[in-house]
Amino acid sequence: MKLLPVILFILLLQSCSDKKSEPTEVAMKEIIQDEEEIFNSKKVVSLNFEELEQQYLQKKNDSIYIINFWATWCKPCIKELPAFEKLASNYSDKKVKLLLVSLDFPDKLESQVIPFIERNNIQSEVVLLDDADANSWIPKVSPQWSGAIPATIIYKKDNRKFYEQSFTFEELEAELKTFL
Repeated sequence: MKLLPVILFILLLQSCSDKKSEPTEVAMKEIIQDEEEIFNSKKVVSLNFEELEQQYLQKKNDSIYIINFWATWCKPCIKELPAFEKLASNYSDKKVKLLLVSLDFPDKLESQVIPFIERNNIQSEVVLLDDADANSWIPKVSPQWSGAIPATIIYKKDNRKFYEQSFTFEELEAELKTFL
């Protein structure tokens, strides 16, 4: 009878020990899925225009900024994205920064924008502009902008050019070189 408390104590200690079991295949898939969701949420953030302007449109350092306004439903935008990606890759060592600003509806972020980015292996930074008052922010981007996309700004400090057009890689590179 005196052994019973000792046995129970030992069993209690064993049950409280920190046993680490190997994760199951299902658990591993959940971990990977969670990591992908974290990656995706970091890959594309939603900003209103004021945030976009403060964080990306007013830099005064030595980098050249290329900001392209596009959408997943815009065929000319989709056609030119590889040129932007190639340019960003080719000039990554030259203080050239590319930002792709999606004008897709905010409720399409998960269903269209992120899958598009993954499918097309977009490596550049992407933000979604979540600001419905386009009439107020379009002229702030450029007084020349009618609101049509694709549209691109290239700037370095106070030298700024606006383009309401599609680009080939060669055309885009030629414009970039005017800033180098």
